[in-house]
Amino acid sequence: MTVAGAETDPEALLRLRHLVARVRPAREATTAMPGPIVTRWRGRGSEPDDIRLWSHGDDIRHIDRNTTARTGVPHVRTFRSERDSTMLLMADFRPPMLFGTRRALRSVAAAEILALAGWRAVGLGAKVGLLAVGGPEPIFVQATAGERAMPAVIGALHRAHARALSETVPDRTALSDMLEMAAALAPRGGVILAATGLDQPGDRFETEARRIGRRCDLGIALVSDAFERKAPPGTYPYLTFDGARGVRLVRRDLPADDHGPRIAALRALGLRAVRFDAEQPPQAQLRALGELHGDAS
Repeated sequence: MTVAGAETDPEALLRLRHLVARVRPAREATTAMPGPIVTRWRGRGSEPDDIRLWSHGDDIRHIDRNTTARTGVPHVRTFRSERDSTMLLMADFRPPMLFGTRRALRSVAAAEILALAGWRAVGLGAKVGLLAVGGPEPIFVQATAGERAMPAVIGALHRAHARALSETVPDRTALSDMLEMAAALAPRGGVILAATGLDQPGDRFETEARRIGRRCDLGIALVSDAFERKAPPGTYPYLTFDGARGVRLVRRDLPADDHGPRIAALRALGLRAVRFDAEQPPQAQLRALGELHGDAS
């Protein structure tokens, strides 16, 4: 049985498709035509993609002569547009993300944000893949197009989160290492969307972020818990990654942390970054996602 807020719910993540469908993004992939006309790219494209068996309805002009002659069975060459986009979703399920004081753990909110982004992307014709880090080893799902991509992505999100919860050895992977992995998996010109709390960024975070920004569009969904932003006055024990224990006193007069400086620092690196509050439901996460993508609405 799934524990609401503490574990990911694959069925709920699949149902987010209907939430995304009700909210059409303000901007879609547009043609090069001037004016306020919004439409999808059309045509088969010119970049060779694959060779497969001919089926009824295929254009005979696309028959691949060499493969057909070699096998004796008609084959056609498929094409994709050079303008096809690929989004790699990056899920941070490291131990600091397995924390929450309101509706959901930050990690669960991260899974919801990435599922919303994935459904949104496939609706606009993009390929979607996944890199999830937080268990014994990363989980990677190859980017594919169409709605068939999302069940695989969501299934992998669920498995990765369950493994992260059950792991007894802390994952010490730095966020910069996660970005390096993502950069090796995402195509040039693609989009990387990382849902993370920016814990343990690593010494090379800024360098890696700038390097990725030169070849990909890197967005950061900064997942925040209400306790982080404004903890009630009190005395709180803590445990660090290195095993050190301590106690922190929170005074009533401490200012709230709206993560503004961290967002500004990310944007100064040339990244898109928006704060997502883990206590907010998916409807609110979708609105923040629109802000991250620069929607006018």
